Amino acid sequence: MNVFEAVKEGVSTRQAAEMYGIAVRRNGMACCPFHKDKNPSMKLDKRFHCFGCQADGDVIDFVARFYALGLKEAAEKLAADFGIQYDTKGKGPPQRVSVRKKISDIKKIRNAQQHCFRVLSDYYNLLVQWAEEYRPRQEGEEWHPLFVKALQKREYVGYLLDILLDGTEKEKAILLAEHGKEVQQLEQRISEYPASRAPGRAERGRSHGAEQEC
Repeated sequence: MNVFEAVKEGVSTRQAAEMYGIAVRRNGMACCPFHKDKNPSMKLDKRFHCFGCQADGDVIDFVARFYALGLKEAAEKLAADFGIQYDTKGKGPPQRVSVRKKISDIKKIRNAQQHCFRVLSDYYNLLVQWAEEYRPRQEGEEWHPLFVKALQKREYVGYLLDILLDGTEKEKAILLAEHGKEVQQLEQRISEYPASRAPGRAERGRSHGAEQEC
């Protein structure tokens, strides 16, 4: 079984699409990545077909078009990404269990990245709120600790969000490894702060103790 046969036998187009970041509905429909598609018009199963732009083919055709690769390059990418073993002599059947595990691992990683992004987004919005609510209104006024924290943290949190949005998978993995526990703790602290409303200026003294919470 060569690489083409092994990949086609071991991976469906739907599995590949989900692994490469395309949201597929339970009915197998997804927005087509090959044209401007606002409503799901592509059916994904063993093969794929778009009822809008008429794109059609098997899993190798899909990946070749998605990544602008040749067919052999696309097949080899799929084999590498899904852990499918093969050789030029026809030995090494597709590893279906490995494929399922690979998809499961990828989903866990993406869920962790999305959770981290949500927490950091909430924190960033809170910092923006603090920067406005607690900024000095008069010359010589003492800076509120939450205003200071906003100045210290906002740019760095924005940098972390940029990595989660546009960084490489390696950069995202490093971020999760280095900040995973910190983000969990941060989520708890944010939940204890009334972020759903900005504290009024009359509350500035009362919320003063919150500067140590985030």
